Amino acid sequence: MSIKDITIVIATFRSDKRLAECLNSIDRNCSVIVVENSNNANIKNEIERKFDNVKFILTGDNLGYGKANNIGLQNVKTKYALILNPDTILFDNTLENFIVATKEMPNFAIMAPSEQNIIAKEKENLPKRDVKSVKGFAMFLNMKEFTEIGFFDERFFLYFEDIDLCRRIKSKNKKIYLISSIRIKHEGASSSDILINDERELTRNWHWMWSSFIYHKKYKGFLISLLIILPKLFSSIFKILIYKLLKNKKKKEIYYHRYSGIINAIIGKKSWHRPKV
Repeated sequence: MSIKDITIVIATFRSDKRLAECLNSIDRNCSVIVVENSNNANIKNEIERKFDNVKFILTGDNLGYGKANNIGLQNVKTKYALILNPDTILFDNTLENFIVATKEMPNFAIMAPSEQNIIAKEKENLPKRDVKSVKGFAMFLNMKEFTEIGFFDERFFLYFEDIDLCRRIKSKNKKIYLISSIRIKHEGASSSDILINDERELTRNWHWMWSSFIYHKKYKGFLISLLIILPKLFSSIFKILIYKLLKNKKKKEIYYHRYSGIINAIIGKKSWHRPKV
């Protein structure tokens, strides 16, 4: 086994600066597939010129995190795939440590590292833990374990797709491990170089509410999901009115987008909201 048995998949949306930093941290002997959620041919040409180990795919449209990753995973030919966010940095021994871990736990489905910028709790100092789910910023996949269930549920444009995938894996009695000795630096909440930060915030709030309802509906049914989401719906309506009275347009827009995300999920609308950038 070597790092040539790994393909790294990175789904991006206008993450030019972060993406370059991430790619610079990856050993050039490891194949990388970048799936960019746009038609930005300039970044494609620039990245392919600088990195001869990168295959760059333009989707032509903003398809979302899950669907873009699925496109990348469908192009993987190696035994393992490492899903990375573009705002991550690998250390010199990250990939080698994944390979070592595969020899110790050959029948895993997903392995995940610790975040370098988070102080580990006592239980996280264990060499490995069998967990229910891991964060989607870095997921190391044993590709043969996904033949039956597939990859991400493409209904989720943003949020809950990683939790959903882990839940489906665990339902088949497959193993998910958190490995404390493998570390990846994760900046967090900075994957997109979007100039209009307010628009990015509105998009996140809309999709958090939409995905939350759809996820619970998928596993608990409509009525239970409605009971779970109703307090957030009433809170959103209340805060829209409060911030309207206070003439705080920014806050009013945030809670309006939360309200809109919930309502669209309840009435069965697809995840249609996209950032206006």
